Amino acid sequence: MNHDEPLAFFITWTVYGTFLQGDERGWRKRFKGQQLPQPKLAQWRRERLKHTIQLLNAQQQVVVEQEIDRHGETRGWKVWARSARTNHVHAVVTAPNYSGATVRDQLKANATRGLREHWEVFHGRPVWTKLGDWECINTEDDLELVVRYVNEAQDRMHLPKY
Repeated sequence: MNHDEPLAFFITWTVYGTFLQGDERGWRKRFKGQQLPQPKLAQWRRERLKHTIQLLNAQQQVVVEQEIDRHGETRGWKVWARSARTNHVHAVVTAPNYSGATVRDQLKANATRGLREHWEVFHGRPVWTKLGDWECINTEDDLELVVRYVNEAQDRMHLPKY
């Protein structure tokens, strides 16, 4: 592995319509980082959704996780952790010579294909919000924390987020 490359990427993307700009939980603006809630902006975005929100059920979450594993194996990437939730997905992946954005986009595309193969409700509509987030993980301590977060903290919110 190139020493300039991260140990892994911590990747997150969300289900279409579930995390809108202006959201009361806070949100991230491209190139400007974390933003405070803006209820009027969130409402404006909500009113302009072109499709209903389709949360992932337990079976769909399993398919998304299987697609992440399958794609990682196909590419020779190390999938340290992955967790598909009702409204978002986390993955921790080592992918030498790939950017975090490329890894994120490939995982999303394969998860979309897997969902569309099994459920017609996902045909002809977006499954995910545009883009998503990725962070470089550069130390073994941070890798351990983020893997623990993905595997456990979603169900045990008292654990620190990496």
